[in-house]
Amino acid sequence: MQERQKKKVVVAMSGGVDSAVAAALLKEQGYEVVGCFMRLGSEVNDLSAGRVGTEANPPAPPDKPGAETAGRSNEGTILGEEGNFRGRGNFRGRGNFRGCCSLNDACDARMVAGLLGIPLYVLNFKKDFGRIIDYFVSEYNAGRTPNPCIRCNQWLKFGRLWAYADSIGAEFVATGHYARVEHDAGGARLLRGVDEGKDQSYVLFATPAEMVRRILLPIGPYRKSEIRRMALERGLPVHDKPDSQEICFVPDDDYAGLIARQSPQALRPGEIIDESGQTVGKHEGHQHFTIGQRRGLRVAAAHPWYVVDKDAQTNTVTVGGREKLQAGGLEAVEVNWLVAAPREPTACLVKIRANGQPTPGRVAATATGLRVWFDQPLTAVSPGQAVVCYDGAQVLGGGWITRALP
Repeated sequence: MQERQKKKVVVAMSGGVDSAVAAALLKEQGYEVVGCFMRLGSEVNDLSAGRVGTEANPPAPPDKPGAETAGRSNEGTILGEEGNFRGRGNFRGRGNFRGCCSLNDACDARMVAGLLGIPLYVLNFKKDFGRIIDYFVSEYNAGRTPNPCIRCNQWLKFGRLWAYADSIGAEFVATGHYARVEHDAGGARLLRGVDEGKDQSYVLFATPAEMVRRILLPIGPYRKSEIRRMALERGLPVHDKPDSQEICFVPDDDYAGLIARQSPQALRPGEIIDESGQTVGKHEGHQHFTIGQRRGLRVAAAHPWYVVDKDAQTNTVTVGGREKLQAGGLEAVEVNWLVAAPREPTACLVKIRANGQPTPGRVAATATGLRVWFDQPLTAVSPGQAVVCYDGAQVLGGGWITRALP
């Protein structure tokens, strides 16, 4: 470990408490820490401090330590690298924008970097982030339920950010995810975080195995309460900052509203049908519904009905009893294995949604992806979501669900 402690690491700093403590811990462990805030949307368009990089021309780190490090005056004024950015201490992410990567988050990241004495660079990934929004909209329009957080990790945090890390000679990339990476002579293993209620290994499954070897996840061994205590002990002002709960580009949770703005022709009125094909109601667009949804159907029935299927081609939403949501397994494509792909059905634990609990099952690789069989039927298996398989705490791999099996 002594050799690694002297290596350079790029830390993705979101302005939250988790990435702040991640940066602090790595600095204390002897790494040369370079903080990066990823500019993704219009919320940070007015950030005038810091050197903004682009894919073609990322900023280089300062030649002298501290030469371009964010600082903080005795009066609590935030100073940029050139000392020309000033904002008061109320830039603490407490505004109405509740997603991540806002202007307030950028200011919080800068304040933390100043307190830690590390450089912070703003990387312009706005153009790349448009790809994630396009994916989100197109998946909903195709009748699937997307997971943009996984794509963000896959394409940006462990995609474009790697290019920047390589350009400045950084050996590692670190984030504030609640997951763990164990490094040994044979490589690296991706593990669930110790705090099961906050575990984020699910959203990291798509990270290629060769990249896992270069990931540092310093807060994975701790619980959220411990991370907040560490931040408070270190005087980090984000110690009590609320967690981001929404998708960052849909902070009001109005998915259909975003889709209507991005592709207004895609939302069309259609029919709600039962399993016999009988029309039982109307809808304003299948994008308003997800598999397993019960509320908001506006369909009169003697017993509870759930969304059991959607057909984007016919613009119909099918409802039925809860028993119709049960599945005995699933198939997935675009698979990423972090271990040797199992050719025969292999016992594992399975997660089919980020906030779900792992459940027992079996997994095997197929010619086109993977197939999973559940030990007990699961409900609301949603095409477009990810399935991730585990051996105990270790991530074996995962893929994108295409269909549920009877």
